[in-house]
Amino acid sequence: MQNRPALVVFSHVFPNPAQETFGLFIRERMFRVAAERRVTVVSPVPWFPGQGLLRRLRPGYRPLVPYHEVQQGIDVYHPRFLSIPRFLKFTDGVFEALFSLPLLLKLKRAGRLDILDAHFIHPDGTAAWLLGKWLAVPYTITLRGALPRIARTRLRRRLAIRAMRSAARVFAVADSLRQVAIRLGIKADHVQVVSNGINLDLFQPENKQQCRQELDIDPDAKVLLTVGTLTENKGFHRVMEQLPALLERFPGLVYLIVGGEHPNGDEQRLRRIAGELGVADRVRFMGVHPPERLRFFYSAADLYVMPSRTEGWANVFLEAAACGLPAVATRVGGNAEVISKPQVGTLVPFGEGEALRKAIAEGLERQWEHDVIMAYARDNAWEKRIGQLVQAFDTIHADSLPRGKE
Repeated sequence: MQNRPALVVFSHVFPNPAQETFGLFIRERMFRVAAERRVTVVSPVPWFPGQGLLRRLRPGYRPLVPYHEVQQGIDVYHPRFLSIPRFLKFTDGVFEALFSLPLLLKLKRAGRLDILDAHFIHPDGTAAWLLGKWLAVPYTITLRGALPRIARTRLRRRLAIRAMRSAARVFAVADSLRQVAIRLGIKADHVQVVSNGINLDLFQPENKQQCRQELDIDPDAKVLLTVGTLTENKGFHRVMEQLPALLERFPGLVYLIVGGEHPNGDEQRLRRIAGELGVADRVRFMGVHPPERLRFFYSAADLYVMPSRTEGWANVFLEAAACGLPAVATRVGGNAEVISKPQVGTLVPFGEGEALRKAIAEGLERQWEHDVIMAYARDNAWEKRIGQLVQAFDTIHADSLPRGKE
């Protein structure tokens, strides 16, 4: 039917066999749209001649990904694109577009591309701007946490502004990102906030003591938890820096880190920091776990802590809340929109270690109303978001059709 567009989700961040938790929030969002409209995923992967040699020195660096796979009945393609490690990053969008063009041309000819739905402003948004012109199709961009950083760079900022202005619609996962776009000169009515949601089938509370027994954690210990890719941005080291003082107050304190390695190799750096601070025996690196296992970690913990440098809309706070777990986070990006009530968590200024330590200590001692926290998560279920997206895509498609064919 003419008013039901075929979408191509376009994002270099998307789960694949080598990185199963990479971009789960995009899959959660767009596979729900796929229940309403036809969806194909194109997830380009960065490539550089000789990167296999780098992989020998740094296992896990740009892992090998199959060109095509099927996830939940949906085709997912992973074309390679030239990406020079560390240098000339403003060229990534151009190369992503060039290397993805043949596949997208085939999809358009097959009637599988009416709207290109890009995620992240760079490189995907830049690539979508070019591909939209070359293929004569409308495109959308979803703004996530990278926009403020991109806005501080000269070339990528210019490309981002062009891409947003030419998009049929710009989505933002948080109003804070919408305001950044508006400050860059994008019209207010051109940017629509559609926040991320929570999968209540995956995230729900489990018995705390049973979870602790499985994880070999003392039933009486105070437990902190952070879930995420091991990057500097997430602030694992900022939590560690507060552990020596916190251990004086909570002698049995344990800090669980659940997440996969980053290409920059941050796990060894974090382990070194823990050793230098004398808290290596209190920090437990739990590795990567699939979404269906994460609720056991949330249920075992007393407090979720993530002092990020930047964020768009961090779904981990909703995941924690769905399991009844309160959070401590930095007041950056969209965090104040996710942790919007004092009953679900505490916000502290970024970079203020004393404030972070105080919030953690108070969070560990406070009697939280866990039912209230879980009710807040239920109010943010994915099902309450998807209708907005489907309606927007249908409107964009109808506006793109020649008159008389709506």
